[in-house]
Amino acid sequence: MKCIKSKEGEIRRVKEDEADLKVAQYGWVFVPKSEWKALRKPTKSDVVTDVAELSIEEKRLARKKKTK
Repeated sequence: MKCIKSKEGEIRRVKEDEADLKVAQYGWVFVPKSEWKALRKPTKSDVVTDVAELSIEEKRLARKKKTK
């Protein structure tokens, strides 16, 4: 498997034969696997949404309610 990037910036992971063909004929370029992985995994800043900070007392109260 190889990672290739189009002129428009699209990154794909394809079989070696297909990658060689696209690089030779269509102007795609080889890129490291790390670039492809970076697009697949969300960053931690994207995963975290607006979460209200709870005080220690609020956390204890919520925990007590869950156990009942």
